[in-house]
Amino acid sequence: MLQRNPAPSRSMPPRRLRLRVRGVVQGVGFRPFAFGLARRYGLSGFVLNDSEGVLIEVEGGPVEDFRAALRAEAPALARIDAVEAEERPLGHDADFVIAESRGGKAATRIGADAATCPECLRELRDPESRFFGYAFVNCTHCGPRYTITRALPYDRAQTSMAGFAMCPACASDYRDPENRRFHAEPVACPACGPRLSHRIEDIAAALLDGRIVALKGIGGFHLLCDAQNADAIAKLRRRKARDEKPFAVMVGDIATARRFADPTPAEEELLLGAARPVVLVEGRGRLPAGIAAGLSRIGVMLAYAPVHHLLFDELVRRSPTTPVALVATSANPGGEPLAATNEDAERRLATIADLIVTHDRDILVRADDSVMQVVAGAPAFLRRARGFVPEPVDLGSDGPSAIALGADLKNTVCLTRGREAFVSQHVGGLDNAETLRFQRETVEHLCRILAIRPDYAACDLHPDFRSVRLAEDLGLPLVRVQHHVAHVAAVAAEDRLEGALLGLALDGHGYGADGGIWGGELLMLDGCRWRRLGHLATLPLAGGDRAAREPWRMAVGALVAAGRGDLAHEIFAGAPEAARLVAMLEGGMRIAETSSLGRLFDAAAAIAGARMVQTFEGQAAMEFEAIAHEVEADTEGYRIENCVVDFRPLLVRMAEQGLKGAAASSLFHATLIAGLAEWTLATARTERLDRVVLSGGCLANRRLAEGLRARLSAAGIETCLPQAVPAGDGGLSLGQAAFARHVIANDRTQVEEP
Repeated sequence: MLQRNPAPSRSMPPRRLRLRVRGVVQGVGFRPFAFGLARRYGLSGFVLNDSEGVLIEVEGGPVEDFRAALRAEAPALARIDAVEAEERPLGHDADFVIAESRGGKAATRIGADAATCPECLRELRDPESRFFGYAFVNCTHCGPRYTITRALPYDRAQTSMAGFAMCPACASDYRDPENRRFHAEPVACPACGPRLSHRIEDIAAALLDGRIVALKGIGGFHLLCDAQNADAIAKLRRRKARDEKPFAVMVGDIATARRFADPTPAEEELLLGAARPVVLVEGRGRLPAGIAAGLSRIGVMLAYAPVHHLLFDELVRRSPTTPVALVATSANPGGEPLAATNEDAERRLATIADLIVTHDRDILVRADDSVMQVVAGAPAFLRRARGFVPEPVDLGSDGPSAIALGADLKNTVCLTRGREAFVSQHVGGLDNAETLRFQRETVEHLCRILAIRPDYAACDLHPDFRSVRLAEDLGLPLVRVQHHVAHVAAVAAEDRLEGALLGLALDGHGYGADGGIWGGELLMLDGCRWRRLGHLATLPLAGGDRAAREPWRMAVGALVAAGRGDLAHEIFAGAPEAARLVAMLEGGMRIAETSSLGRLFDAAAAIAGARMVQTFEGQAAMEFEAIAHEVEADTEGYRIENCVVDFRPLLVRMAEQGLKGAAASSLFHATLIAGLAEWTLATARTERLDRVVLSGGCLANRRLAEGLRARLSAAGIETCLPQAVPAGDGGLSLGQAAFARHVIANDRTQVEEP
């Protein structure tokens, strides 16, 4: 029951303030927090949720103390963007109350899903608690948010908990402003809430028996197996058709993570955060090679849902002397999106999993695990999804609403509202019907939950991208944004950079403004104006798309282009197809060329004998990075002429000297960083620019990103790396949306009317 507040303070004359609180302030315990503050300061009034966030009116003497504490002591999961204050006439309320929510057009936002908090975890393990062993325990400090929310404001009726009637005990908690479950919309207990389809004991037994389990969690299903059982890992790879791409590993706590990996303090901070992403950390070599073959780092995450904690507790109980780790990978057949519904799991996972564990709380928005690493001491995304979406990027100023459709690989979509840009969860590669449906679902849900019908659409220049077709189908005025311009614009948007800057965009493939295949670009960007200042020397793309899957083709093409077909014959002597390719290229066969840094990495890896054929995107570059160490650069390994940097001399030297493995990788990385930095600094001086943005998928290479940043910063250049979204194509939609807003505001000639 609500209790009457103490009388207002007599030390200050009473005032009444209306406070509009904007940001992530629903579903995080903000109303009971405000209630408690009002009681502390002896204030009357009310607090409520509405479509714009939280509305508070407080009356009494110390209203300014209340306003200051509102920001300083906000709940851990809250994100306050603004507290707007307005003087109001005294109302002479007797109490401070929590009033009913108000609807309307949404201008607030819902928070991201959060890992089980310490209080709920304690109750989960406490035999005296009614939540003991309950796989869905949660409170206002933790649990699902975005993935169970249909619309705003964030009330139970708008979530997938709407069909679960609360028992008297849960209803009492839900109505009690002094309880941490006050208006915790997913609140439930064994008497009234969702249920697992299988007992935890049976799931644990299946895993210890070497079986594969599909487990429904927060944003979708995981495929689990014993991470120390090489046969189980091999079986999962075979069934999932995932030959070599690394698997993530889940452990129960940070102490166990340290048994299998060697995280730095910054990496531990990421692991322990409420988002619980997968974090790339140095492995200790204590897991089978099948987890991440050829790589020095492994992806580790801590248990984040109650069901995970229960499962690890049971596994530890059965094997108390052995540290427990599970492979935890997205439950999807190769290339398709994450399975999220029970029916979907039964249909799509039956040939992969030996046991499918479901529950009866619907996942309304599927979201993969986020994947991160630490670059130059700061968090960096490789995949942004659960735990972070839908936190917006602040663009710094209002503007028209635009929806951007991203790229066809690592797809995300982005919707802007006012000064905020909402980048969706990772969608994936748009090369199958399931993922295309997921992309459309994502567009519809973003527009619905933000209550926005966009004014404009933005997309890539590529004429054949599926994402472009969806943008065209929306029937909105359309802005087409060059791929690498969007990469640079994404970083400029998150850092709110104004004016001209230099952008170094390094990736595998992007459709150029001239119709060519770009990928190593030096650009000038100033709002909606841009110029291509320079690029990497082009290399033959021998075999077209096959060259991206078969690095030896890039190596042959590069060596022939450097006039050293003899070296290609020598290195690939055992491959008749390579000899035929050398002959065709030397015979003058016309072939597409690319300035892609990703393809240069492929050529170097193949010359070094590290990787001839790739089974997943970026495999050669990842394995090549993993074996590098610090060496001096070869200053004669590159040439810079007319703002084109040519690394073919480096490839020739590697081939002539027979450099292989770690020696080749180390020299390549050192020389590449030195050459790119010299090229960028020379261009910055010529263009009189003192800010450089680094972006593109190749910046996932930590050695490259840190090396470039260090050299440029040491030369006095302000150097920006992406942090709010991935450097690769997962961040492209943000750049498209930001660039489109500049076009709309300044130069409508680039807008195509529907």
